[in-house]
Amino acid sequence: MAEPSFARLFLLFFSFLLIFATYSWVFGPDSGFLFGTRVRKTLGSNRQVHVDHSLEKPHHPLDPLTVREINRVRTILSNHDPGFGSGSATIHSMALDEPEKSRVVQWKKGNKLLSRRAAVVAYWGGQTHEITVDLDSGRVVSDVINRTSGYPILTLNDVFAASQVPLKSLEFNRSIEARGVKFSDLACITPFAGWFGSEEEGRRVIRVQCFTLQGTTNYFMRPLEGLYVTVDLDKLEVIKIIDKGPIPIPKASGTEYRFGVQNKPVHMDRINPISMEQPDGPSFRVEDGHLVKWANWVFHVKADQRAGMIISQATVRDSETGEPRSVMYKGFPSELFVPYMDPEEGWYYKGYMDAGELGLGPTAMPLVPLNDCPRNSYYIDGVFASPDGKPIVQPNMICLFERYAGDISWRHSEILFANADIRESRPKVTLVARMATSVGNYDYIFDWEFQTDGLIRVTVAASGMLMVKGTPYDNVDDLGDREDDAGPLISENVIGVVHDHFITFHLDMDIDGPMNNSLVKVHLEKQRVPTGKSPRKSYLKVKKYIAKTEKDAQIKLSLYDPYEFHIVNPNRKSRVGNPAGYRIVPGGNAASLLDHDDPPQIRGAFTNNQIWVTPYNRSEQYAGGVLIYQSQGDDTLQVWSDRDRSIENKDIVLWYTLGFHHVPCQEDYPVMPTVAASFELKPANFFESNPILGSAPFFEKDLPVCRPFASS
Repeated sequence: MAEPSFARLFLLFFSFLLIFATYSWVFGPDSGFLFGTRVRKTLGSNRQVHVDHSLEKPHHPLDPLTVREINRVRTILSNHDPGFGSGSATIHSMALDEPEKSRVVQWKKGNKLLSRRAAVVAYWGGQTHEITVDLDSGRVVSDVINRTSGYPILTLNDVFAASQVPLKSLEFNRSIEARGVKFSDLACITPFAGWFGSEEEGRRVIRVQCFTLQGTTNYFMRPLEGLYVTVDLDKLEVIKIIDKGPIPIPKASGTEYRFGVQNKPVHMDRINPISMEQPDGPSFRVEDGHLVKWANWVFHVKADQRAGMIISQATVRDSETGEPRSVMYKGFPSELFVPYMDPEEGWYYKGYMDAGELGLGPTAMPLVPLNDCPRNSYYIDGVFASPDGKPIVQPNMICLFERYAGDISWRHSEILFANADIRESRPKVTLVARMATSVGNYDYIFDWEFQTDGLIRVTVAASGMLMVKGTPYDNVDDLGDREDDAGPLISENVIGVVHDHFITFHLDMDIDGPMNNSLVKVHLEKQRVPTGKSPRKSYLKVKKYIAKTEKDAQIKLSLYDPYEFHIVNPNRKSRVGNPAGYRIVPGGNAASLLDHDDPPQIRGAFTNNQIWVTPYNRSEQYAGGVLIYQSQGDDTLQVWSDRDRSIENKDIVLWYTLGFHHVPCQEDYPVMPTVAASFELKPANFFESNPILGSAPFFEKDLPVCRPFASS
């Protein structure tokens, strides 16, 4: 029997609010949802300003589309095709169509701004259109149908509409009632379908999975296991319902995570509030909303619908001459791949591509001052387009701040001089650009950290909720030899499903210019010492190899076959003849262990290697392809790289995949402590010597008095 009409209306309303909360397209007096006006921007701990985005103008060739430009694109598209006016055409993404790289590199502040174009991905009539709109002339200059497999990024409308479709089904409603769940407590999400063959062929489909909110806001810990729905996104109808019968719903107690409503005692002493004080204020400045200047660094930062945050034109000042030198033209997370390891029906399809299937920008909630970002942070809003082309503002999406955690930049003490007391040390202060995105159950924090010694550290941290599976068992002793394939038991009736996280970065490295870069593989090769030559038996010798083609640069990391990987400009030599370069320094990492013929891995083939190098091609931005939803893997980094193009002494792009396997444990329940992975881009013969040798130390007189309590 279907639920009463009042309950249905309540469910519809609640689901509407849930989807908006989950995907962070926020209404409110400061949201500027339709018009992009009066959005709060926090500049520091004691002052706030209101930014009227409707008045903003671009100042740099890479500045994102403004509210005015988005409105203009919407008008131009309405005149171009009646589908945009009638609502039959949906805008899935809209962003700046960046000018040619060579023109951007030559542009200087004070020059006339380069022509502005918008790149639009729209869907109607079962086809994906890639449209280029010229804002100067006010016309559509290109409208091309993309015929590769896959569909564009899902919109909020897609997600919301799909979540309501099961309610039309009498079979679904009876399944909910059989589980004893009130419809007013029902929460349904829309896991992406992946691609597994004929069932998904020729139509957009999505899955629907449901939970109960009874007794907690942490519905992810209370799945209605065994009930799975497949929905046609275009027809908005149920394709298939799988109901394996009620499985015990995990308990609500102990799952609440909000500070104000928890009643669980905390068995630790209170940590007093802490922050880094800056008596003279922050050392960085932001010009025209996007150009950041700090210490010896200058870079452009902007919010992006798909990538979340993009760092562009990063230059560092030479320590000898003071000239700005190019390091990286553009860097951003190109794709995330999160495959789950449960092969059962209802779970096998879960292999998420978060950037290309949903976008990291729309899911970026406003950052929480003092907790997400410290005092004296500077906040940057994101401006995007809604499915009908109206501008949307994501307030406080990116923050910039200086970090000092008591780390040391360099030091040395000398004890061999009888009459000298040499103790030289320098503090490590860095600049961080941060964004956090909540992609369903997971929260990802992206940090780009700039150091004065020329190093860039990129960190991805994960927190939020596990995607868990309900089970009849509430103790591992009950399992016996029936250990679940999906993963370990982490609470009563709760399995933490084993999964991976892979984040592939697009790093367009321009070491002293874009046209003359190469990848050098620096191999540490074990050598055997000839008998009688030395008491030593073996040693390591450095040998360098230049990667000639793309296949030379398909690299799997190995502890027992160690390499360093340098991006160098062979035409810029140091005074002793070394080419200027940067090397990528991997941190802790993991490799995908899935078979290459497994459907999720075919789509996620960009994780087959940890390092790739390709020639620059402005159409090759996204490692999984332009259209990734239900894609078949025919437009991936693997496909491009297998062309084996020349990469020596050219404009090249470095791709790096960091990752970690996640075997859940009880400490991950009900909310995960943050786990992080990182890599570094580090100068290698780029400077003539230590670039921070002359940096000044801190002295007591420079800082306010702040002393610790006496210790017992």
